Amino acid sequence: YTFISPFEKDRQWVRSLVEENAFLEIYVATSLDECERRDVKGLYKRARTGEISDFTGISSPYEAPKNPDITLQTKNQTPEQSAQQVIDYLEASTN
Repeated sequence: YTFISPFEKDRQWVRSLVEENAFLEIYVATSLDECERRDVKGLYKRARTGEISDFTGISSPYEAPKNPDITLQTKNQTPEQSAQQVIDYLEASTN
């Protein structure tokens, strides 16, 4: 299962629902500028004009994870490299 949340308390709540070591927190570290640049649907623009309320990073906060298991620096790596970083982590954790 996957769970996406901008709030630390929600991520901690989900972590508490699963067995120890069954939760993997992945932080996709991408600047707001980069998110807006990649926004093919125009959601950030609509949020900035007030057309969309409670939009993460614009009118609603984002709480970056304090100690994620994996941090993906997507501005500096391709999607394939990000995927490989996750695969490498999973392979190392099962050995």
